[in-house]
Amino acid sequence: MFSAIAKSLFGSSNDRYVAKLQKIVDTINGFEAQIEGLSDEDLKAQTQKFRDRHAAGESLDQLLPEAFATVREAAKRTLGQRHYDVQMIGGIALHRGEIAEMRTGEGKTLVSTLAAYLNAIPGTGVHVVTVNDYLAKRDAEWMGQVHNFLGLTVGVVVPNISDQQRRDAYQADITYATNNELGFDYLRDNMKMSRRQMVQRPFNFAIVDEVDSILIDEARTPLIISGPTEDKSELYIAVDKIAKQLVAEDYELDEKQRSVVLTEDGTEKVERLLEKEGLIEGTNLYAIENTQVVHHVNQALQAVTRLKRDTDYIVKDNKVVIIDEFTGRMMDGRRWSDGLHQAVEAKEGVDIQPENQTLASITFQNYFRMYPKLSGMTGTALTEAPEFFDIYKMNVVSIPTNVPVQRIDEDDEFYKNFSDKFAAIAKEIKERQEKGQPVLVGTVSIEKSEMLSEFLQKEGIEHSVLNARFHETEAHIVAQAGRMGAVTVSTNMAGRGTDIQLGGNVDFRIEDELKDMEEGPARDQAIEKIKAEVAEERQRVKDVGGLYVLGTERHESRRIDNQLRGRAGRQGDPGLSRFYLSLDDDLLRIFGPDTAFSRLMNKNLEDGEAITHPWISKAIETAQKKVEARNYDIRKQVVEFDNVMNDQRKVIYEQREEVMDADHVSDVVEDFRADTIAGIVMTHCPLGTYPEQWNVAGFKEAVDEVLDLQPPIESWLEEEAVEQEMLIDRLSELADAKMAEKLADIEADQWPQIEKQVMLQTLDHHWKEHLATLDALRQSIFLRSYAQRKPIDEYKQEAFGLFDRLLTTIREEVTKTLMRVRLQMAPPPEAPPLPDFITSHFDPLSGDDNTADIDAATGALMSRLPPRQSPQPEMPEGAEGSVAIPSSRNAPCPCGSGRKYKHCHGAAR
Repeated sequence: MFSAIAKSLFGSSNDRYVAKLQKIVDTINGFEAQIEGLSDEDLKAQTQKFRDRHAAGESLDQLLPEAFATVREAAKRTLGQRHYDVQMIGGIALHRGEIAEMRTGEGKTLVSTLAAYLNAIPGTGVHVVTVNDYLAKRDAEWMGQVHNFLGLTVGVVVPNISDQQRRDAYQADITYATNNELGFDYLRDNMKMSRRQMVQRPFNFAIVDEVDSILIDEARTPLIISGPTEDKSELYIAVDKIAKQLVAEDYELDEKQRSVVLTEDGTEKVERLLEKEGLIEGTNLYAIENTQVVHHVNQALQAVTRLKRDTDYIVKDNKVVIIDEFTGRMMDGRRWSDGLHQAVEAKEGVDIQPENQTLASITFQNYFRMYPKLSGMTGTALTEAPEFFDIYKMNVVSIPTNVPVQRIDEDDEFYKNFSDKFAAIAKEIKERQEKGQPVLVGTVSIEKSEMLSEFLQKEGIEHSVLNARFHETEAHIVAQAGRMGAVTVSTNMAGRGTDIQLGGNVDFRIEDELKDMEEGPARDQAIEKIKAEVAEERQRVKDVGGLYVLGTERHESRRIDNQLRGRAGRQGDPGLSRFYLSLDDDLLRIFGPDTAFSRLMNKNLEDGEAITHPWISKAIETAQKKVEARNYDIRKQVVEFDNVMNDQRKVIYEQREEVMDADHVSDVVEDFRADTIAGIVMTHCPLGTYPEQWNVAGFKEAVDEVLDLQPPIESWLEEEAVEQEMLIDRLSELADAKMAEKLADIEADQWPQIEKQVMLQTLDHHWKEHLATLDALRQSIFLRSYAQRKPIDEYKQEAFGLFDRLLTTIREEVTKTLMRVRLQMAPPPEAPPLPDFITSHFDPLSGDDNTADIDAATGALMSRLPPRQSPQPEMPEGAEGSVAIPSSRNAPCPCGSGRKYKHCHGAAR
């Protein structure tokens, strides 16, 4: 009670903070008259002046008022838009590394220019992160006008561009890119074999647009780069046939946990069917030799029972295409991993693509936390403020609107079932359309939008459907969704990037209607006519109540509902919003089936009858909070597990960078050799034991295998006072002598390169294997909870041991490869085909993920692989000019082809 009284008297903490920022805005406004008087050349020269002042010691905070005033003037001259004072407040929040929550239509895109310009002054780069490629390109072209006018360079990173184009984009002062492209470029850079091949530079500052979508929703799934494995199409098809023979009694489906498991009877039934098909050894499905089959049965069960066509995916051009659950868009090229996508392909009878294995991965949480300063903007962030602070240490600042909000948010209307609800929605939409009021209808899936579309067609209601099937034209559909009588059905409105303007969008109408008209008086006259029509129609729409946002169902997250509602009432326009609900809705069916509220409604609500009450809205909000809390726990768990891997990833990536930057790594190689020799001796001749107890046969075998040496170990052991130190010293002398002899036969500048290549390739190979091991560990570690042990603590302990073993293996492998190098010649083989690499965004806990194949244009990005070559020149045995070729299968072939030895002259051996 006291806090409520204090809030009414002094305002909330957010209000007080915004009031402080307003004082800085007053200072910015004080520069406006001075900046307005500058010529275009003088305004552009401001950038260099700011850079000189910053180099002389002035902080960005000191430069802020004048720099923001400069950007405001540049926007007026290039875009014809002047930043509002509230947009200045948003810009200050972004510069301070905070999240600016700004309602839809308040101009977040323009706000980003302020903080981006100021933080680009030091010349260390600014990343503006968007949710899709369309927005990255649009914003780079649109806001790039302001930055280019002020003398800054602007780059954009989208799929299907070359390494050099990416490098140029990252070298720009301000770079626009999607979160996926940034993350994948980081992973790909750390798979390159030299520093000059890398495209990114050190991180400085990032502004994340739709920050809740990127850092919260998509953060449930890590980014993964993987490569293909062997084809198992026949197994997928066979297991799919078995999964389709199961009935509801054979398995338990938990939609809340997104899991499905066989019952005892179901297991027996599957065992008999697998036995009949000859797919298992013995009769026990869970025998150790049938582990692989169990995995495929589980994935087939997920595909058949849990994943629904036209909700989770669609089939297009004989391919299974995933639907993004947050945006409703088709994710062309994305694939579920761990065999799940193949199981869905078998289910739908389309061509089955091979599985893949992980080469590199990172979560968005750990990727974006690498930026020294991170900020974001969105229309909805306050509901997730605790998570933003816990994970990213970012505060949320709610920015006031430029004009008071006029939208009316009505209470939810509740029906007994789907059909009653959709009939009422169709009736409501028809009445609104007859009045001329535009209606935006929000649905939660493609299936629901198409179901509603059928209802609207029966009523004769003309409408547009905006979902994953038609996303190519979505910007144009959204832009005109505010016209008289327009009815737009949208799967999801998050990150659409286009405002719904009452009366229609002038720019899009000009683009659509006058694209074929040449420049001249006639076109200018047509443009003025369109502007007048839009202004007149805008007033008519206002008179009938503005945009009506109608939600057909509540989402799991209140943020997505608020994003939908926020499309109405932009910049002080009138508007209305209401949600229509029923007991059949997923949210209530999955998360509230046994509540007293549900039982009461089901019992007392008549067919076709509706009920409206604030208590209903409150009950739904409570259910949403439960789901949000559960999803937060999932994301937090992903972060906890990835933090373990992240520490190890940093060590490996730092080692790679040190190797790439070094002129030579001979000292490291020598240390590796010394540690390896000591390890061999101590393993087979442990301290505190007598020589008679030593494993002499194993010792000799290890020395021969790793060091390629055959010393007289038996005679050494016959000497008096033999001890481990003596063995280590003698082996080291022999190994050093052999290496010196080897170096005498090789050109001086060639050996350091061979050492570096061997080290990098060994690191990459064993890191890849380590990732696979950690993935298997993470999937099984939860069973430890049955023994009253905390899985994350067990995972940390096991992962540390595995990493220690990884480092030991890398030392031994590098030593072994370099010690066994030979000078050999071989005839040229045919050039092998390059493997396809895959990028993915995979949820290790729920099994939800999406994976994108890198196409031919992007394949060049995997430049750690040798380029495809024409047939190699003949190199006859003993020919003059023949070169030393390392026997290491992964070392570069010294013939100059640029390919690995095993793919070149070593292929025939």
